[in-house]
Amino acid sequence: MSESVKPGPLEGVKILDLTSMISGPIATMMLADQGADVIKVEPLTGDLVRYLGPRRGKLTSSFISANRSKRSLAINLKTETGIKVLKQLVKSADVFVQNFRPGAIERMGLSEAVVRGIKADIVYVSISGFGETGPYANKRVYDPVIQALSGLAAIQSDRESGRPRMVRTIIPDKTTAVTAAQAITAALFSRERTGEGQHVKLAMLDTMVAYLWPEGMAGFTFVGGEVSSARAQLAQDLIFETTNGYITAGAVSDSEWEGMCKAFDREEWLQDDRFATAAGRVAHAEIRLSMAAEVIRDHSSEYWLERLDAEGVPCAPVLSRKEVLEHEQILGNEILQEFEDPVAGTYRQPRPAAIFSETPARLRSHAPQLGENSIAVLREAEFEEEQIAALKGAGVIGTHSH
Repeated sequence: MSESVKPGPLEGVKILDLTSMISGPIATMMLADQGADVIKVEPLTGDLVRYLGPRRGKLTSSFISANRSKRSLAINLKTETGIKVLKQLVKSADVFVQNFRPGAIERMGLSEAVVRGIKADIVYVSISGFGETGPYANKRVYDPVIQALSGLAAIQSDRESGRPRMVRTIIPDKTTAVTAAQAITAALFSRERTGEGQHVKLAMLDTMVAYLWPEGMAGFTFVGGEVSSARAQLAQDLIFETTNGYITAGAVSDSEWEGMCKAFDREEWLQDDRFATAAGRVAHAEIRLSMAAEVIRDHSSEYWLERLDAEGVPCAPVLSRKEVLEHEQILGNEILQEFEDPVAGTYRQPRPAAIFSETPARLRSHAPQLGENSIAVLREAEFEEEQIAALKGAGVIGTHSH
C-alpha cells in the first residue's frame, strides 16, 4: 500500500467500531479512508460479512469493500474479561459506534452512560433499523425491510400492474452509512468547539424517509393538499432502446427540450401546447416519452448520443456493469484502482469519492484478517505481554498471523 506524504483529514481520531454487516462498517470505512484509526471489534467468529460474497483466501469481496483501512480486534464480549478489556480501550477512543438492536448494548454493560463514565467527551453513536421506540424497535432488520416500510418499494412500483418492487442494491444500508459518517464528523467538529461529546442516534428508517422526501414523497409535502401518486411513482424510467443497445436522455428546461426536438428532427413538437412549459412536459410525460421512444429506436446509441450532445441535451449510454469498468469517463476520473493483498491477491476498489487538496483520503491498508491487529491494539492500550498471553490463552481474544 503506497503511503501518502500528507495525513488524512481525520488523522489522530480513534474509533472503536462495534458495528457489523453493512451500514455501520461502511460509515467507519469512509472515516478510516480519511485517516481515522478504526479498530473493528469483532467476535471470535468474525463479522458475518466475512463469509458473504465472492471469496479469495479468507477474504470476501463484501468484507473488503466495507472494512478496508481498518484494524481488527477479535474479542469475546460475552465474557466479563472481554468487557473489561474493551473498557480499557475506551480510554483512548474518540468515537464509539455500535449497531446492535436497542437494549443489547446496555445488557452487555457498554451503554452510553457507562462508556461516557470512562471517557467523558466521547462521541457515542447508535445505529438501528427502526429507532429505540415504537412497535418495530426490537424487530430484526435488513435492507429490504426498510425499502418496504419507507415507501421506496412503492415508489418503484411497476407502472402497469402497480406491484411494488425493490431496488436491486442496498440503498437504505448505504445511505445510512453516508448519513452516519457525516453525523460523526459533525459531532467531532462540535466537540472541537465545545469540548463536549454527545450521543448520536440514527435509524435506517428515518434516514430513508428523509432521503426520499424531496421528490419521492413530494406529493405529501403540503398538509391538506396531498397527492396520492407522486411524480417519482408515475414517471417512466427514461431508458430508451436503440438499434444496438439503450441510452438515457432527458429534457427539463426549455432550452433542453428545444435541443431534443432538433436532435430528433421533430421541431414541430415545439408547437405542441402540451409540451410548451416544464410543468406541461411533466404532466404529459407518458405521451412525450412514448413519442421519443418511437424516434430513438430507429438508430444506434452512438448516432443519438452524438446528436443529443451537439444540442446540449443531457444523455448517456446505459452501461452494463462490465462496461462501467472500461468507460472513458470512469477511466478519466481514476475512481477505480487496483491493489495487491498478500491474501486476496490483486483486487479492485473505488478510491474515496471526495478529493481533499491538503489532507488526502485514500485506501490506507487492506481489509484485516480476523484478529490480525489484536495484539498491537492491546499493546497500545498498555497491556503487558503476560496479560495479552493470558487473554489469548483464556480465549478472550483471537489473533491471526500470516
